Amino acid sequence: MQLTYAIKFVADMDRAVAFHRDTLGLTLKFQTPGWSEFDTGATTLALHAASDKNPAGSVELGYTVEDLKAFYAARDERGVTFIEPPHELHGSLLSTFRDSEGAECSLSG
Repeated sequence: MQLTYAIKFVADMDRAVAFHRDTLGLTLKFQTPGWSEFDTGATTLALHAASDKNPAGSVELGYTVEDLKAFYAARDERGVTFIEPPHELHGSLLSTFRDSEGAECSLSG
């Protein structure tokens, strides 16, 4: 398992991109109104538009595993509580689980 994304939910995408790019000096990969990404090495910083479910300032961690379906099948053995089973979204296999503190984390395979 590898940490591949830190997803920060933001209220103002333009302001957040400007801060991370111009103030912090991060390299912008791309920007859209709902999702923007910065190159920070092995882990990508993604900015996502905030919502009622994900208020501005909150963060979600995103992990990648080699075989998401196998990881999901072994969830009881591993003690992982999944919120949703693996499903296709934008050409990727994704799922969501809760960590030990109850925070949602995304998982791709």
